[in-house]
Amino acid sequence: MAAENEFVMRIANVNGSGSASANRMIAQCVFRMGIPVGPKNMFPSNIQGLPTWYEIRVSEAGYTGRRGTLDLLLSFNRQTLWEDIRSLVSGGYVLYDSTQPLADIPAAALQKLDTLSLLPLPVAQLVREKFSNAKVRGLLQNLVYVGALISLVELEEKVLERILQEKFGKSPALLQMNLDALQIGRNYAQAHFSSPLPFYVRAKPVLRDEILLEGNQAAALGCLYAGATVVGWYPITPSTSLVQAFTQFCEKLRVDKETGEKRYCILQAEDEMSALGIVLGAGWNGARAFTATSGPGLSLMTEFLGYAYYAELPAVIFNVQRCGPSTGMPTRNQQADLLSAAYASHGDTQHVLLFPSSPAECFAFGRQAFDWAERLQTPILVMSELEIGMNEFVSPPLEEPDPATYDRGKVLREEDLQARTTPFHRYQWDEPDCIAPRTLPGVHSKGSYFTRGSGHDRFGRYTEDAALYEETLQRVRRKISYAAETLLPEFIWDRSAEPTKECVLCYGSSAEPLQEALDLLQAEGCKLDQIRIRSFPFSVKLTEALRTYERVWVVEQNRDGQMRKLLLAELELDATRLKPVLLCTGLPMEASWLVERLKTRSAP
Repeated sequence: MAAENEFVMRIANVNGSGSASANRMIAQCVFRMGIPVGPKNMFPSNIQGLPTWYEIRVSEAGYTGRRGTLDLLLSFNRQTLWEDIRSLVSGGYVLYDSTQPLADIPAAALQKLDTLSLLPLPVAQLVREKFSNAKVRGLLQNLVYVGALISLVELEEKVLERILQEKFGKSPALLQMNLDALQIGRNYAQAHFSSPLPFYVRAKPVLRDEILLEGNQAAALGCLYAGATVVGWYPITPSTSLVQAFTQFCEKLRVDKETGEKRYCILQAEDEMSALGIVLGAGWNGARAFTATSGPGLSLMTEFLGYAYYAELPAVIFNVQRCGPSTGMPTRNQQADLLSAAYASHGDTQHVLLFPSSPAECFAFGRQAFDWAERLQTPILVMSELEIGMNEFVSPPLEEPDPATYDRGKVLREEDLQARTTPFHRYQWDEPDCIAPRTLPGVHSKGSYFTRGSGHDRFGRYTEDAALYEETLQRVRRKISYAAETLLPEFIWDRSAEPTKECVLCYGSSAEPLQEALDLLQAEGCKLDQIRIRSFPFSVKLTEALRTYERVWVVEQNRDGQMRKLLLAELELDATRLKPVLLCTGLPMEASWLVERLKTRSAP
């Protein structure tokens, strides 16, 4: 079991205990020691009282997805203790608050406990003895178990102290209390436990320029660098932190230092439909605008999405997916909005979807989505997920884009309109991309037109003529199809050194555990190629790639195999070759789970 920089710990607590910041300290400390780390925060949707878990994977090899088993459990919630220990490997360790003795131990738990080592740490008692302020005792308990890890897994104390200094440096008294709590835990562990445990952290320069950030933060930065200035939104988990991050960035970087004038506009609407209406109005006026939502909000936006598609208005929508249907489980992950997003609205529509699999792609797609929205004059939906948006990932440095490369699309300026010898007609096109030039309001009288969601012809005139209506509808479809072949990000195709007739297809957050699963399978002699889809509509190249395989395992986090259905609906593929591998629990996908299912399905 001895392992340097390769282990998993889980902190079990209750929501509202203040443990989140302490748990994040642990992950930050490992990261600053130069070791890849994968923190996963699993929390309930209520404000206080229900169980919460924070899992931290330490992996010098770079595997930061959920492993499926634990080496160390830090249990501060008796409600879940006996269930939590089931995830421990044989020989694992349990650190728990021993202020109250263990009681009512189930028979199955007793049997499991025989294979584990218990580390009783009287957290509540130690804090009561040291601190008289009852209001802060509960919060300081979290620092005690962090301090114990200095001894148990050799977290560097100086790194933890720097983190506390950064957070509480402006309040010396509060800083000292946190440092004292840290030392209490360290001293108790040194005096009472054999340290370090067989697994521990050893500082190494595995990481150099990497950063640790959440997908929602990265997406907000992408919007900032894209030049977005208008947000219309309605708060909804798990997308709220994206707009909050964008607000913080704007308050720091989008305020005139001399006049104090804010060069941005963030409007909280009365509902999600109104939020998208704000975005469409801003985009029509020439601003770069976006909204952020999740499944229930996307459902309310469908009418305006159809309007934007048919009237050809640019907009960017970040859909941070969660468990549905209906309210579902707001703080659990799922990839279950694909079908509703791809064809959102009544009538015939086909929207552009982007599937980031990391914060780096949240940033890149967040930046590029505005270019594509304006180039194509259509909504672009960035299909992020709670798993990516609200968890921290080790990421390569984000590449700052060149503002000179912004693509505003086919926009006729005042000089263009003045030089025209023929009248401007909004939906008249003459190029293979099927995109008609647009104008911005107030630029020149020659550029005026009606923006129509009703039947219209190439001149922008209202029509119910069957042929003219069909001409417009088909042109819009060809515009999107053209983009799939020439503009949108291509799929990633990783092929094994030896030819194989089987492939695993994934998208979004499934990519993280899948890479580890494929490496484990390869070590056992099972070689599989991998395709990661990054956008919809699909290109002809994807069809050609998929047809080279006898079996394609489509890995998804939903019940009904929505990506598989999209592939079959859009591409001419043999349905018997596409095999679903589905998870719909709401919990992060595990490499061990994937290995088991792919090994079984790939057997001759």
